Amino acid sequence: MSINKKFGTAPVFFTAISTILGAILFLRFGSAVGTLGFFGVVMIVILGHVVTIPTALAISEIATNKRVEGGGEYFIISRSFGLNIGATIGIALFFSQAISVAFYVIAFTEAFDFFFVYIKDTYNTILPRQAVSIPMMLLLSALILTKGANVGVKALYFVVVILGISLILFFLGTTEYAAQSDFSFANAEFRNLDKFFIVFAIIFPAFTGMTAGVGLSGDLKNPRKSIPTGTIAATLLGLVIYFFIAYKLVISASPNDLINDQFIMGKISIWGMIVIPIGLAASTISSALGSVMVAPRTLQALAKDASFPIQGVNKWLSHGRKKDNEPINASLLTVIIALVFVSLGNIDTVAQIISMFFMVTYGSLSLISLLNHFGSSPSYRPSFKSKWYLSLIGFVVSVWIMFKINMTYATIAIILMVILYIYISSYNKSRKGLVSVFANVIFQLNRILQVFLQKQSNKEEYTEWRPSAICISKNSFKRDNAFRLLNWLSYKYGFGTYLHRIDGYYSKSTYEQSEKELKKLLKNVGTNNYVYIDTIISPSYTSAIAQAIQIPGIAGMENNMVIFEYDKEEPTGLKEIIDNFKLVNAGNFDVCILASSRKPVYYKNGIHIWLRNADGENGNLMILLSFIISGHPDWKSAGIKIFNICKKEKSNEVREQLNKLVTEGRLPITLQNIEIIIQKEDVSAKSIINEYSADAALTIIGFRDELLKHEENNFFTGYDDVGNILFVNSHNEKIIE
Repeated sequence: MSINKKFGTAPVFFTAISTILGAILFLRFGSAVGTLGFFGVVMIVILGHVVTIPTALAISEIATNKRVEGGGEYFIISRSFGLNIGATIGIALFFSQAISVAFYVIAFTEAFDFFFVYIKDTYNTILPRQAVSIPMMLLLSALILTKGANVGVKALYFVVVILGISLILFFLGTTEYAAQSDFSFANAEFRNLDKFFIVFAIIFPAFTGMTAGVGLSGDLKNPRKSIPTGTIAATLLGLVIYFFIAYKLVISASPNDLINDQFIMGKISIWGMIVIPIGLAASTISSALGSVMVAPRTLQALAKDASFPIQGVNKWLSHGRKKDNEPINASLLTVIIALVFVSLGNIDTVAQIISMFFMVTYGSLSLISLLNHFGSSPSYRPSFKSKWYLSLIGFVVSVWIMFKINMTYATIAIILMVILYIYISSYNKSRKGLVSVFANVIFQLNRILQVFLQKQSNKEEYTEWRPSAICISKNSFKRDNAFRLLNWLSYKYGFGTYLHRIDGYYSKSTYEQSEKELKKLLKNVGTNNYVYIDTIISPSYTSAIAQAIQIPGIAGMENNMVIFEYDKEEPTGLKEIIDNFKLVNAGNFDVCILASSRKPVYYKNGIHIWLRNADGENGNLMILLSFIISGHPDWKSAGIKIFNICKKEKSNEVREQLNKLVTEGRLPITLQNIEIIIQKEDVSAKSIINEYSADAALTIIGFRDELLKHEENNFFTGYDDVGNILFVNSHNEKIIE
């Protein structure tokens, strides 16, 4: 059954303005003026709007790009940051909205101050404020649960009229207090600077009313029009009115009267002792109605997105009344939470709690706008446009103010939200995908960095070496040795691109096959992956290599290494690798050929490096690769051993060179792990390697171009007792310093 959208722009505006000009204005603004002085309170108004205006502009911008459905601010955040982050902030937002109901009901009670004074004077009894606030909360609950949002919206029009009359009579009022005020712009001062952020925390909830109407998004006929118009109009009008009220207060009463009399507006206003309490009562009850309409809709939207771990809870909270989709169950929970806070009764404490939660929400909304600007997605085409720097200011100031108000509260709030996010993610693991706003930002950053690095490479030669390797294999689903090697290299120090090769010509069928196999690969490797994975469709290994070695590196630097792989027990692919070595070598690449063994890998047995005097440029690359590989967590308990086979007369010289290389190069290799082996006439190097490295997790051996030309396949055979072997050919000597 479809529910008709019933509200226009007016409810958005009236909900916002009646909340902005509400409890704080009537009860605490005079005290703020008295405490900080005119310019101090002007700074509070300006600083508050430095947060709220960018947020209002951000909301307006986002709302005119895509339809904002039920949940208002929560819907915007969750559809921009993803459902898990959205649920984390949304739950905090819901509690701030629910607590706001209590805040306004507590403030409403202050309108009956004359009643409490009468009871005290007549019966000598101090009646707790809860004697009025709790029955009022119960009455409000019954009203919203039975009548829904309709009654709240209708009441808004009546409330705004009363509010407008109250403010007009206040501005027209003159009293004896004027004679006691010696204010002028010439002698105006900024008092009690140390109390600025304490006062700010109490005053700020007044400005948060500008988003009150956004929560009605699911009930609006045209959110794209109503949200920007209503929100911005209420924000700007509120800003202007607060400036005038501050001036009126400061010229009408002394600082002491402003601080000590919370009903000072009533003594300034015409018929103030009647009009101001009525205005206070009307504005606070309308604000409470606004909050009690908005909070359940946030909770309902959270439940519809399955944000809670128990599906029965989600179903119950998302339930809407059939005739109007009124979130009846979410409303019940909202009024229960509000009732708890009403029982506490302290308006200033509640104000500080609300400020903290709203800062998180407003900072998030400004950040979403900023990221959308930076991401430059062609699908982001709002009809109303803010400026990126305003969103940046809104985000930074929100975070800064949180910590200035109360560092302990801010830290606790952030820690609680991190814990909440981890918990939500634990039972919603399928919702961890990267949302488009983050993806667009990463794409833009990557583009900027790649272009920058390319420009820099033209200016000066990049001398510090690190591997940027590419590997092509059609055996991805048979064995993962090559991928694991690339992952080890890419974990911390290097960059890797793994291309799964699909035999054939590019066509619709091979493309669909490539998409299917890529998804399967990504699923297989899981989250502990540091390699960029893709597919390549090519009719031959040679053409695939020729294509692959010409593509740019994923890190903005050119690829400098190619990794080949074959099955050591069935080396059918070895000839194909040797045939293509010359092609790769023409491009100044380092070449690694991995002979994959079927023997189990015991990482604790470490990496063995076999050096020979004839290795030349290969030696340093072999050592660097062992160091880079050992940085992966798989190798955390593994050591690196260097073996050198040389003639007896050269042994001391070789040991001295290796000791110096390891020490000066700060390599994690102990001198005890350097072993010099004297080569005997009748013993081959291969038999020595088979003996010493039979149990090694990985054995690294160098090879030279000319040896490959003469020996071809024979060079790689004969290592039957050894497990995985990495044959290394360095294009040029790597510096270890």
